[in-house]
Amino acid sequence: MLEVEGLHAYYGKSHILHGVTMRVGAGEIVSLLGRNGAGRSTTVKTIMGEVAPIGSVRLRGERIDGRKPHEIARLGLGYVPENRDIFPRLTVRENLLLGLKPRQAKGRWSMDDMLAMFPQLAARADAPGGVLSGGEQQMLAICRTLMGDPDLVMVDEPTEGLAPQVVELVRALLEKIAQRGVAILMIEQKLTIALAISHRVYVMGHGRVVFEGTPGDLAADEAVRKEWLEV
Repeated sequence: MLEVEGLHAYYGKSHILHGVTMRVGAGEIVSLLGRNGAGRSTTVKTIMGEVAPIGSVRLRGERIDGRKPHEIARLGLGYVPENRDIFPRLTVRENLLLGLKPRQAKGRWSMDDMLAMFPQLAARADAPGGVLSGGEQQMLAICRTLMGDPDLVMVDEPTEGLAPQVVELVRALLEKIAQRGVAILMIEQKLTIALAISHRVYVMGHGRVVFEGTPGDLAADEAVRKEWLEV
């Protein structure tokens, strides 16, 4: 589904990514782990075209590196940024409608699906997005991306700052997304969530991939966890 090979990226003269190589298969949940500043967010921003890439990025075998973010989105790659980027003055319903792509055929997800999965959003469907709690805004951001019917979704820190019960709701949503055949690349700080729902994990350090394996492999590798993760 997604293949990244030899990816480099710069902020000005600062060399941030140093040859990142990774893949996400169809229907997989893959977590990208590491300490703050390891380059995880820059990786997904570069894949999405928000940062100029050097290297190869393929979606379903087609090169997408060098394309603009809206072009990449139309090819089936969804992105939920860490800051969520909802429109605070628009209602929940209006935010969801903005996720639809031009001339989009009926997809896997509808407005009714979104509101049925999250009664909290249904109850506030006509309220401005800015009055929602942090957890509700995160759900709205993920659901808005799903309205565009992506084949793969990249989610940056989906559980950051959320109460434990809301974390479980987000976890359940991510699992439902994968069950409908949508692949997920997730940046996550909470190791327990990543290990519980991921098929494979990558660990980054200093702009490089320093570990690749299954959750079981990572759980058994105490040296990697101690050196490269917040544990």
